[in-house]
Amino acid sequence: MAIIDLQLKAELLNVTGLIPNEDKEAYNWHFKIQCGSCQEITKNFVTINRVQGTQISGSRGGANLVMKCKYCKREGSASIVSMPIEYTDKNNGKFASILSIECRGLEPVEFEPRDGWRVVGTESQAKFDVDLTEGEWYDYDEDAGVETSVTEIKAQFVRAKHPAKDASSNKLPTENK
Repeated sequence: MAIIDLQLKAELLNVTGLIPNEDKEAYNWHFKIQCGSCQEITKNFVTINRVQGTQISGSRGGANLVMKCKYCKREGSASIVSMPIEYTDKNNGKFASILSIECRGLEPVEFEPRDGWRVVGTESQAKFDVDLTEGEWYDYDEDAGVETSVTEIKAQFVRAKHPAKDASSNKLPTENK
């Protein structure tokens, strides 16, 4: 088992608090997944949602994603173990962790942000809905009279150096020894 952090880097202009907008429902995260056994990577993006679960075969447990590798037939699972963390203007241009995922037998290798994000104007505190499908977002904050944008978005995955809290139960994940 490994805890993998999704880290984001972006240039924020006159906005802060980039985070998935979960006002109505949990965000659908989109990843390409690599099998931990044969190293094959999915051709298409796979969706993981922190409130949707699937039973792990041969186990009493479940995970947010359970999938069998198309090539070696090994089963792997992933569970989101943290609430999304805001990417703020203090992190501007630097990588910062925004999500932790517990992975068993697979790992995310590519992230696609898509639609459903939110930012807040740094001067006006106005909220903006953000679509990152095109890899960047531009708008105008009428209350503050300034241009706003989220650009140069990059993502990376790193092994977490901290114990992540389970998003559904607020318990620390346990490691089988």
